[in-house]
Amino acid sequence: MTEHSLHSSYREKLIEHLLVGELLKLSWKTKDFSLEISKPEVDNSGYDIIAEANGVIRHIQLKATFIGSATATQKIHVSLAKKPSGCVVLVHFNNETLDLGPYYFFGAAPGQPLPSLENLKIAKHTKGDASGLKTERPNIRTINKGSFRKFKTINELYSQLFVASS
Repeated sequence: MTEHSLHSSYREKLIEHLLVGELLKLSWKTKDFSLEISKPEVDNSGYDIIAEANGVIRHIQLKATFIGSATATQKIHVSLAKKPSGCVVLVHFNNETLDLGPYYFFGAAPGQPLPSLENLKIAKHTKGDASGLKTERPNIRTINKGSFRKFKTINELYSQLFVASS
């Protein structure tokens, strides 16, 4: 076991803080100063942070994986589709340096709802019950990494999140 599996909760929070820091830094550098970040008190609606900039409110479910990981799918909570401009951001990071990028985005344009999750596969629990049966998780869907849009830089991700295209 590595520190990444032994301390996965710690790493998850660290990647979240690094991403938020990068987004705030970009807002500062572009003299926009409008980005606000909030956290939900409870974790039952499928998002990890609420980010608002340029009049766009994003409920963001964060996912993280190290560069070179073989993970081909991600699990998404169906409640995310009920939030305005709900989306999923998958952050790849360097296992050694923790540098972020590239970034993967699943969602729609600012102000638009999450694409339909109806046809996605219902996720199953990773561990089986006493008999070994892995039961379905009715509020969780599995999405292929190929459904995400790739962005190389934080600037591109920021634009996708908060800048309406004309």
